Amino acid sequence: MIFVLNKNKQPLSPCHSAVARKLLKTGKAVIHKKYPFTIRLKELKYSENKAEFRLKIDYGSRHTGLAILNGSKVIGLAQIHHKTSIKNNMDSRRAMRRTRRNRTTRYRKPRFNNRKRKEGWLPPSLQSRVDHIQNWVNRLQKLCPLTQISYENTKFDTQLMQNPEISGIEYQQGELQGYEVREYLLEKWGRKCAYCGAENVPLEIEHIIPKARHGTSRVSNLTLACRTCNEAKGTKTAEEFGYPEIQKQARIPLKDAIIVTATR
Repeated sequence: MIFVLNKNKQPLSPCHSAVARKLLKTGKAVIHKKYPFTIRLKELKYSENKAEFRLKIDYGSRHTGLAILNGSKVIGLAQIHHKTSIKNNMDSRRAMRRTRRNRTTRYRKPRFNNRKRKEGWLPPSLQSRVDHIQNWVNRLQKLCPLTQISYENTKFDTQLMQNPEISGIEYQQGELQGYEVREYLLEKWGRKCAYCGAENVPLEIEHIIPKARHGTSRVSNLTLACRTCNEAKGTKTAEEFGYPEIQKQARIPLKDAIIVTATR
């Protein structure tokens, strides 16, 4: 289906692509927008169709699905690809800003008394996702006479996803109750290297899924390794390094679930 606007750029009911081609060929309409494809009539007309159009939004951390329905009939489908490089770009900008201010130049000095966050503040990487969806909703409202909007408002219990048997006070205790991180890892891995089994040697905390591969610092993604194994493993995962049994102990990262819950 093709979006249709009247002469005053007011949205009319969408039409079939064959009808749009006929209107363009006869000169009764012009192309208003190529993406999403929209035509504009040269005559001032108002829609007499009382059909209801509903916009459905299925939100995700990396992609968001959009669907426009007329009753049970699908008018249009779209997918929004969210930006995932915002945090890295801001870290790079912060590093360059601090380097510039540390030089003996005439830039202003750093200030630390203006760090107040407004109520409802979200990190820029999450706020961009919210703004991205809102911008597309505003665009579609100008192209289609939407009457209703449906939004899937989900919330994930990340602790239950990790441990299906958790209940009650266990939500407050956590996996590290009564332990320091290093002490917990020593007890968990038997005070030896998880890869070569070396004992009575200096052990280093090592990421099963490396941070360079978007691994987290959750205790479920940490293990102990001697320096030789740690350097040999590099940026490989435990499975790529030849230890799939250790890889299985690393729980699936919940980054995407946390993003959806934080921006709900």
